[in-house]
Amino acid sequence: MSYFHWIAGIILLVAWFSRVLEAAIGMPKITDVSRPEWDRKPVTESGNPRVSIIVPACNEEGMIEQTLSRLMALDYDNYEVIVVDDRSIDRTGEIMDRVAVDAVAQGRLKVIHVRELPPGWLGKTHAMWTAAQQANGEWLLFTDADVLFKPDSVRRAVAYAEAEKADHVVMFPRMIMKRPGEKMMIAFFQTLFVFGHRPWRVADPDTRDHMGVGAFNCIHRRVYEAIGTYRALRMEVLDDMKLGKLVKNAGYAQRNVFGGDLISIRWANGAMGVVRNLTKNFFAILSFQWPRTLASCVALAFLNFTPFVGVWIALGWERVPYAVALLSIFLIYAGMSFRSAVPPYYFFLHPVSTTLFVYTMLRSMFLTMWNSGIVWRGTKYSLEELKKGRV
Repeated sequence: MSYFHWIAGIILLVAWFSRVLEAAIGMPKITDVSRPEWDRKPVTESGNPRVSIIVPACNEEGMIEQTLSRLMALDYDNYEVIVVDDRSIDRTGEIMDRVAVDAVAQGRLKVIHVRELPPGWLGKTHAMWTAAQQANGEWLLFTDADVLFKPDSVRRAVAYAEAEKADHVVMFPRMIMKRPGEKMMIAFFQTLFVFGHRPWRVADPDTRDHMGVGAFNCIHRRVYEAIGTYRALRMEVLDDMKLGKLVKNAGYAQRNVFGGDLISIRWANGAMGVVRNLTKNFFAILSFQWPRTLASCVALAFLNFTPFVGVWIALGWERVPYAVALLSIFLIYAGMSFRSAVPPYYFFLHPVSTTLFVYTMLRSMFLTMWNSGIVWRGTKYSLEELKKGRV
């Protein structure tokens, strides 16, 4: 047992502490465009570049009016909004049309109604591809129908993109969390994010680290067309991250930034809301491979449960590696608390959220295999098509 504790403890120590150390050095290097120095206009020879903001929406009657109203109030002087009603069966399309006739929106907001989905496409990727076909902006900003923009958000992001000569800019949204369960689950998700994706290395062309966020994927039009447009991602469930992967693999300049509360989103309602939202994605993240999913569940449990258990059952100096791993996890929570509404003491709920995330992975695998596909916004997509469409 002594050898087990030393081996397990050292593996955990190296895994967690090395990532914490790397994050401590790397995260401060990520630009925060909400800071005063980015409160400026883009510096270009031809004035402010035109931005086409693309908003796909399916059954979003609860949020779409507020989202569009915020977009109509941006302080950027050269943009258009193209919003797509993707076969909604609620009042989404009706609300879009009503907002579009408002005097403020005249000439700035265009509504597209998609009545049928062509074969070989996901609804969302088809909606974004359709809108981009009609966009005339130099920059294409893909966002979601429930994201709330502050007036200066786009101006600051474009100023940064032009100053950095970036081809693709991702802005991390502020997560609106109203319940303890949301905070617990989102904190764990962010911990996984830091552990699995290294946002501080995205700008390094010599790494494979890439980034994409559905709330704010801003890409230069020439790059969007060069990587094959959304047609290259037509059956990709993880379209936001895979857009970033295509950009990075093609050698273009990718950047991710913090934005404070420039954009915000309530991602889920309660802990089980997070579980439901991720059920669609997790099996796709693991390439629809059940052996890989089971192995990932074991690895996730080992990395996140064992430090909490080992520190109690080990004896003497055997506890030290477990304790360092626990301290590293706590430091991740402490670091995240500076940029989110999750207090560091949510660290103590880490084993609970681990359990729910393992359950989510297994649930995602089971439901996808049981249904031979996924059901997303009322449309079923076959597992065979999804596997073929993976990027």
